[in-house]
Amino acid sequence: MTADFLIVGQGVAGSVLAWTLDQRGCSVILADDPTQPSASAVAAGIVNPLTGRKLVRTWKADDLFPFLHQFYTGIEQELGVQFFHSKSIYRPFRSIAEQADYLALMADPDVRQFVSQPVDNELYSSCINNPFGGLEVTQAGWLDLTEFVRIIKGYFIRKNQYYEGRVSDNDLVISDKKVAWQGIQFGKVIFCEGTQGQENTLFSYLPYNPVKGQILTAVAERYSIKNIVNQGLFILPIRDGLIRIGATYSWHDLDWQTTDDGREFLESKVNSILTVPYQIVAQQAGIRPSTKDRRPFIGVHPAQPAVGIFGGMGTKGVSLAPYLAEQFARHLLDGEELEPEANISRCVSLYTR
Repeated sequence: MTADFLIVGQGVAGSVLAWTLDQRGCSVILADDPTQPSASAVAAGIVNPLTGRKLVRTWKADDLFPFLHQFYTGIEQELGVQFFHSKSIYRPFRSIAEQADYLALMADPDVRQFVSQPVDNELYSSCINNPFGGLEVTQAGWLDLTEFVRIIKGYFIRKNQYYEGRVSDNDLVISDKKVAWQGIQFGKVIFCEGTQGQENTLFSYLPYNPVKGQILTAVAERYSIKNIVNQGLFILPIRDGLIRIGATYSWHDLDWQTTDDGREFLESKVNSILTVPYQIVAQQAGIRPSTKDRRPFIGVHPAQPAVGIFGGMGTKGVSLAPYLAEQFARHLLDGEELEPEANISRCVSLYTR
């Protein structure tokens, strides 16, 4: 038996790449080990073109955001499902000074294209502390990652192209033009393992910089806002009366355990914004596959042309994966050049045989 690609790992990166290659007519086996923790199972799945206090545009936002909206809604239409929710992000100003700073930033057309004006601040004031008003970021939203991963898994199961279990790099018989695994010959294996990529002997040379994050889920029956709110943390309405609150960022104690400190930090932050009662019902922790230079790891192994990687997307996997998967598919199938800032060739000096 032969197939074009073995995709190892079914978080957001593996799911998006497997779908993209499948739609190009490739035969794809998608493999995932359910015993391994996954950042995608924890992540809120928010897409946001303007981040931080200085409204910094997400890398390649002009390309990424139109593409991701089309990509996710395209799958929804094809399969008759829903997992992507297009929303604005409301950012209440902390002070008159911050209001003035943001209005000055919005004079930049690169920022202004992602901002909606004017804003109906009254829409938010019943639940959010916003005495200085706020702004709305457009082209944003959130992907229900649990649902998305479940649907992509079901799609490949129906095609008899899904394997549930561990695929170790040590299990593969790799030659220049193919990879053999469990009696199947593949043209290429692509690893999409998230933070587990650090333990893959083929790609352990890559400079990961994983970051732990925690989020809370809370019942807030009087919370009526439909958009996402962001002021130093996010409040994401999942459905009526249920919200997610996040997230923390920590580069130490990198485990998948929740902490009291994380919960207290998020509660103290949200208490200064949220004006309706809430009750925490869940807390989750995950490790995001971030990198030292904050750019993804995409490309073919420097010494093994039948082996590739698609990962290292940090906190922005939902935003980055669709556009970069299309680029990677064009590279693999049509020989087009990869985005230089994402190509692992930038790290080749770190590779030793």
